[in-house]
Amino acid sequence: MYSPLNEGDHRAPVGRDRPYIEIMKPKIKKIVLAYSGGLDTSVILKWLIETYQCEVVCFSADLGQGEELTHLDEKAKKTGASKIYIEDLKEEFAQNYVFPMLRANAVYEGSYLLGTSIARPLIAKKQIEIAEKEKCDAVSHGATGKGNDQVRFELTYYALKPDIQIIAPWREWNLNSRQSLIDYAQKHRIPVPVTKSKPYSSDRNLLHISFEGGILEDPGKAPPEDMFVLSVSPEKAPDKPTEVEIEYEKGNPVAINSIKMKPGALLTCLNELGGKNGIGRVDLVENRFVGMKSRGVYETPGGTILHAAHRALESITMDREVLHLRDSLIPKYAELVYYGFWFAPEREWLQGLMDEAQKGVTGTVRLKLYKGNVIVLGRKAPQSLFNPDMATFEKESIYRQADAEGFIKLNALRLRIRKMMGG
Repeated sequence: MYSPLNEGDHRAPVGRDRPYIEIMKPKIKKIVLAYSGGLDTSVILKWLIETYQCEVVCFSADLGQGEELTHLDEKAKKTGASKIYIEDLKEEFAQNYVFPMLRANAVYEGSYLLGTSIARPLIAKKQIEIAEKEKCDAVSHGATGKGNDQVRFELTYYALKPDIQIIAPWREWNLNSRQSLIDYAQKHRIPVPVTKSKPYSSDRNLLHISFEGGILEDPGKAPPEDMFVLSVSPEKAPDKPTEVEIEYEKGNPVAINSIKMKPGALLTCLNELGGKNGIGRVDLVENRFVGMKSRGVYETPGGTILHAAHRALESITMDREVLHLRDSLIPKYAELVYYGFWFAPEREWLQGLMDEAQKGVTGTVRLKLYKGNVIVLGRKAPQSLFNPDMATFEKESIYRQADAEGFIKLNALRLRIRKMMGG
């Protein structure tokens, strides 16, 4: 008998007398690496060059992370990259990824507005485009073998280029700790900071910033206040509330306080307004796709405001049964985004349903932002389904209250029969 193939073992069982045969690493000439310039991807860049003896092209997506992109070109080339692409994707991210998700009211496990999840398919899509442009044999990423991002990246790679070769260093190498990465960086004179860093990891884009790992791995301990970037604590928010009016067209926010804005600018503006008022903090223990539970802390000020405003406008513009049916599909839609199936046919099909339901969601919502709360003050729409003549408790002529008796008796029929039969 032979031993089963171990994870990461490049040998295949072939029989009793020859338990294994070596599987050679594929010959790679050129790789495009999703590169952030941090410790992990800087080490990965050098490791790829050494391990595969090939050219590596770096790609960095500007999704609104700000100063993190400073000097990336210099860092990448010092570490050995032949070229680096730094692409401004903020508007594409907001318009083609964040806004479709907001139209669907996607929330994972009741709290998470999917800020990290929704960024991965765009990064991976652009990475494949560069791979094709540069005639690369393979793509690589810095996601670990425990998390969701490896799945999100790779599902997108395969969906867009089925024959692509994927190199995931965290599933191959023996560098299994932050200290081992630091040692590797020092040995190879890789230009990354090796001083003691923040005791957690973070990921930022135009929609949110996430924190996980390190000191956050104990779900019984509160996150430190100095960790937060986009928002003040509700206790330190102003005593005077901020009022804001958001205008929607077919489910998309298009203006703040009557000022038309592009999607990226609109998100940035609401992040500032929400952050000043302590809005958008979430502390969540979530279920990862790979099976384990993970604690994440998120700041999503603008997204939280838009979610509340959108639901308020839907309440007067969507038919009851359409609204209820759509709401029953939200958990599945959110799960698909969280798991990484953005380019899957079922997500695209669901998106069509979501967008069809949004055709009448046009109007304005007035909100009050106050100490962590988003309070709806009013909503109005040119095609509002709210009819005061029907809803009023005053004298009216459209709705005959006496008709309710038969309606109730018909709906009570099965309940009455059940009781009469001894149920």
